[in-house]
Amino acid sequence: MNKKQLNFLSVIVKLAMTLLVISPLYIALIYSAKSKQEMVTNRLAFPKTIHWDNFTRAIETSNFGLALKNSLVTTVLAVIFITLICTMASYIIARKNNRFYNLIYYLFIGAMIIPFQSIMTPLYIDMTRWKLLNTLHGFIFAKIGFQIAFTVLLVSGFVKSIPKELEEAASIDGAGIYSVFFQIVFPLMKPIVLTSIVLNALNVWNDFQMSLTLLQQKQVRNIPLTQYFFFGENSIELGLAFALFILSVIPILALYLTLQKYIIGGITQGAVKG
Repeated sequence: MNKKQLNFLSVIVKLAMTLLVISPLYIALIYSAKSKQEMVTNRLAFPKTIHWDNFTRAIETSNFGLALKNSLVTTVLAVIFITLICTMASYIIARKNNRFYNLIYYLFIGAMIIPFQSIMTPLYIDMTRWKLLNTLHGFIFAKIGFQIAFTVLLVSGFVKSIPKELEEAASIDGAGIYSVFFQIVFPLMKPIVLTSIVLNALNVWNDFQMSLTLLQQKQVRNIPLTQYFFFGENSIELGLAFALFILSVIPILALYLTLQKYIIGGITQGAVKG
């Protein structure tokens, strides 16, 4: 093959991969605007008539406003606490290069390989005993615990790339450890902090397994659980489910598009010395 043919093949492969990646979004969009009859007769075709009533019915029948509020509250609070805890922990672990802190670092790495299914029952029992079952703050507490390991691993590698001389200069000028962290180090961590915010927000917002375990009552259901209950035992409301999915994607997609330029850079820089 000559260079022109290779470039053409490369374009074809990239186009095929792009179509493969965006196909789930296309299916969600057309199903959210189709009638039941069109879903059966023309499954992948664009709808002849846009059925906006799918969205209104989805909002009315699912109590979407309450689910949106629950998802926003749990996501915002969990991400704030995860960011504060993990940035400070990562800073200490990265700077205190001794056996104790190295052991803590490896424990965090080990915690990442523990599947949720293996501790689902003990978590349920503990949450029931602590009277945190079916509460938003209980769910937030659990999500913080599960996301700490990943976030510390992500952030600590980035901290190692920040020159220590900046902190030493601030210490000579009389700055304490908290002043050094919040005034010198934390502003320099902006790319990785914003990256962790997006990734953790996606994780909390889209969580289904833990939500199904801990948020069983209607008043505390989040968006993933609300969408799930469109798939009943005897009937499936695909149009309403996908309409609710499109509505639920808008807030988190807006966050991602706003901060996307920091994600790749933050992950890349965090992996250099991690």
